[in-house]
Amino acid sequence: MTEEDISAFVSYLEEQRAAGFVPLTWNGLGFDFDVLAEESGRKAACRELAMGHVDMMFHVFCEKGFPVALDKVAAGMGLPGKTRGMSGKDAPRRWALGDHQSVIEYVMQDVRVTLAVASAAERGKGMAWITGQGKRAWMSLPVGWKTVEVARKQPLPDTSWMSEPKPRSSFTAWLDG
Repeated sequence: MTEEDISAFVSYLEEQRAAGFVPLTWNGLGFDFDVLAEESGRKAACRELAMGHVDMMFHVFCEKGFPVALDKVAAGMGLPGKTRGMSGKDAPRRWALGDHQSVIEYVMQDVRVTLAVASAAERGKGMAWITGQGKRAWMSLPVGWKTVEVARKQPLPDTSWMSEPKPRSSFTAWLDG
């Protein structure tokens, strides 16, 4: 994609937001919108879109103090998970090698899982995931998902039990920089 193509996509997202749609992502703040801002040359527009969208992983991070993998949430909620045999780190390399169809299928499944998690969590007023110890954990969502702007204003959670807690700035630094 050219910078013009990416800028046109940012314009499309702005049009959709103006029509009342709220973008929904899993780690879109820390990855997708950061990349869009850089590649489109439209940082201000991407910042505004990022702040007004729902990044479910960032919401969890702001509440709990740690991120949770989408696949762990899908498993905890009894939903189909991500595509096996590829990760987000593999996708750019495989695309560069010409394996476009596998990358497209991987991305499409990510979108399906993200939407399924969001819908199930809204219906059930909460989200479950499988912890690193293999146990099921739960986070209540009594009022649904929060936008990045709202989630970011939450007080910092207690992370004193962690040896190396991840700072919020690891997701938000590009917004302010």
